[in-house]
Amino acid sequence: MWQRFQAWAARLKRDITALALALFDPRTPWYAKALAGVIVAYALSPIDLIPDFIPVLGLLDEMILLPVLIVIVMRLIPALVMADCRGRAESPGNRLPSWLRWGGLALIVALWLAMAIALARWGGVL
Repeated sequence: MWQRFQAWAARLKRDITALALALFDPRTPWYAKALAGVIVAYALSPIDLIPDFIPVLGLLDEMILLPVLIVIVMRLIPALVMADCRGRAESPGNRLPSWLRWGGLALIVALWLAMAIALARWGGVL
């Protein structure tokens, strides 16, 4: 069972890398790029929707939400593009550039701040 989990985690990592590569492929439609960008940013961000220290629920977003969103966005990307990106993601030594990881963090932090400001305005605090 542990080996199956490790294989699943390796596929998830490969698919996230493939989505990041699809972001920069001109054959990827704009709407798929937008959704893939948010998913990749969330996957690489240390800030989670549900904090990991909460028992069971903390890993829920990584184990259920993230894979479901990845499957949805992969269906929006043409199969030929996705196959090409998966092939490049599986090549040895392929890592995401650090600017993309930091950019993902910045995007997620900006989204959290925007949601906090919107909730504060809606609640009458601001």
